[in-house]
This record gives sequence, C-alpha cells and structure tokens, in this order.
Amino acid sequence: MSAKFSTTTADYLEWNQAMNLARNLYNDKNFKMSLLISFGAFWGLRISDILSLKFIQVYNLDEFTVVEKKTKKNRTIKINSQLKRHISDCYEKIKPCNLDEYIFTSQKGSVYSIQRINVILKDLKVRYNLKIKNFSSHSLRKCFGRTIFDRSAENAELAIVKLSQLFNHSNPAITRRYLGISQKELLDTYDVLSF
Repeated sequence: MSAKFSTTTADYLEWNQAMNLARNLYNDKNFKMSLLISFGAFWGLRISDILSLKFIQVYNLDEFTVVEKKTKKNRTIKINSQLKRHISDCYEKIKPCNLDEYIFTSQKGSVYSIQRINVILKDLKVRYNLKIKNFSSHSLRKCFGRTIFDRSAENAELAIVKLSQLFNHSNPAITRRYLGISQKELLDTYDVLSF
C-alpha cells in the first residue's frame, strides 16, 4: 500500500500471468474475481466502469456499450468468444437471482469499492505469487494496452493510435507514456527493417 498523499504508478500485469490468475481464481471458486481479472485484461476498462457492470450487459452477448464514468463517452466493447464462454461458466457458478444484478458484489450484497478491490488484488498478488511490483486495478487496464501493443510489433504506431482512441486519450503520446513504452523500445522499431 502506498503512503498517504503519495502516488504510485501501477505496473502492467503480463498477459500470461493475468490469464493464469483468472484460471486459478476460477479453479479456486472465486468466480467474481476471475471475471474481474478477465474483464480488465480483455477490455481495458477502468475499474469504475467494470464495477458498474450488470450481468444483463455482458451475459450471452457479442458486444455491449458502456458510458465511461470518467470521460462520459460511449465505448462499444466486443466480447471475445473465449471470454463469452468464461462469462457463461462463471454465471452458472455464481447463480445470480436475476440478470439485472451487479456482477461485483460482496457477500453483503453491496458493490465493491475501488479501494476494496485494490486490497483484494494486493492479497491475490501475494497468494498467487504474481511477478509484478505495483499491482492495482489499473494494472489490468495497462495489461490490455501493453498486450495489444506488444502483439502488434509489425505496426506498433497503428496499435498506439487505436489504443489512444480506445482509452479516450487526447493524443498518442499520452498512450505511449501510459503504457510505459521506453525510448529504447521506440528505437528498436528501426531494427525490424532489413536490406
């Protein structure tokens, strides 16, 4: 936990770690946290937007639109077929009373706060021995962005532009800084060319 009135920059969780964590949480019957990790990694939404989701918005659908709390802009999300199957599996295990229920509720029935989610994530970091320094809810959003960037090596600049639009950043330079893309990585782009 960071000191009072200080800021800590979240590191990104590597994709394989995120997927292993989601699977392990599912196997350990922690279905809601498995969904939370999956949603953050697959969609790159801010935690405030993830916590506001109801089953009716994501269950058995191919896509959905969310109005982002921070930007007040609409964002349409496509639900990957594998994630769709995972949502369905978790839904069957959670057995909510109805589709209009919030997904991320505590045993008391209230929606988790962002602070509580960050405490849970810090616990998961220790319990599952995650290799990440500063792990918080924002690490999942960065996981999404960094994975898209890394998997688009042939056209990294196009990936940055797309991510900038998905993240609703005002320009690609903010997205580069946000993803922690170093000057060395930018210079390495020139090495992909050959004579």
